[in-house]
Amino acid sequence: MLYPEIYKLSDHVPLIIEIGIGKINTDINIWSIKKNSEEEKDFISSLVQGVQSLDISTIRSKANLKTLVQ
Repeated sequence: MLYPEIYKLSDHVPLIIEIGIGKINTDINIWSIKKNSEEEKDFISSLVQGVQSLDISTIRSKANLKTLVQ
């Protein structure tokens, strides 16, 4: 189901799916970072530093690019 009424400030609409799996109880873990939190700032900073540290001088072909991004 789509829940556009609970999208808040995001430009995404939450999607909630229920999947019946029989008698097995499965725990669900949701990982997220709160918007404008220190964790978000640290994550973005780490991501930017990682991208900036990439050696792009070896990119001469799609294969080189694929190797770099992996």
